[in-house]
Amino acid sequence: MSTDALADVASGYRAGRTLPLRVELVRQLKRRRTLVMGGILAALPFVLLVAFAIGGEPGGRNDAVTLMDTATASGANFAAVNLFVSAGFLLVIPVALFCGDTVASEASWSSLRYLLAAPVPRARLLSSKLLVGLGLSLAAMVLLPVVALAVGTAAYGWGPLEIPSGGELAAATAAQRLVVVVGYLFVSQLVTAGLAFWLSTRTDAPLGAVGGAVGLTIVGNVLDAVTALGDWRDFLPAHWQFAWADAVQPHVEWSGMIQGAVVSITYALVLFALAFRGFARKDVVS
Repeated sequence: MSTDALADVASGYRAGRTLPLRVELVRQLKRRRTLVMGGILAALPFVLLVAFAIGGEPGGRNDAVTLMDTATASGANFAAVNLFVSAGFLLVIPVALFCGDTVASEASWSSLRYLLAAPVPRARLLSSKLLVGLGLSLAAMVLLPVVALAVGTAAYGWGPLEIPSGGELAAATAAQRLVVVVGYLFVSQLVTAGLAFWLSTRTDAPLGAVGGAVGLTIVGNVLDAVTALGDWRDFLPAHWQFAWADAVQPHVEWSGMIQGAVVSITYALVLFALAFRGFARKDVVS
């Protein structure tokens, strides 16, 4: 067939119109794992509420006051505590799930090659899936504090956020600081997203991609606990995962969050680039 004939056949084809984001988003929202993950995150504030109701007011074992000790002071404190208890592990899971399951699941269902034969350009397919995965990850991180703030306000009232080190933040200021916390948590989890997404392009097993990302994140946490590594820990994303605590102080300290964001974004960009590069050359047979 001549070049002119090929051009006529493909005259209506536009690569940018294939696999629209809204189509991919609807597909992912309808999946059971999305609904289950959302249910788990929405249920956590209620679990903590019941725990405090049964166990009584939280209190430390010594004179030192921690964020957990102020959990029942107000709705803002309750929301901050929910983020504190989930930042180290629970929030890792939806990021790994939404970014790690996305490509590998298509391969496991043997539908990936049909998507590419549509034809959806490989870069377009990965871009759509990555953006939707990151969007769902952000939605999961927003869902938890929003539900926690609503539950905490209903149970403990709308008031200022009491700071363990002394002082308090007005309710409106506290809400703004919680937005900063969620934003930083999302950026800090980009490493997990990058790991999961890269592994998703390398395997046909969704559980392998998700589990691998979670496992490597745990390894990072273990390495950060090895004080013998000294300043080398500064290059570990896990070393900065709780830098958001600087946002719930009378005066925000940005240095830790900036360093953590730079480390996380650097790792994530490398991993995303590896995913796109490897998938572009991959022989897709499933």
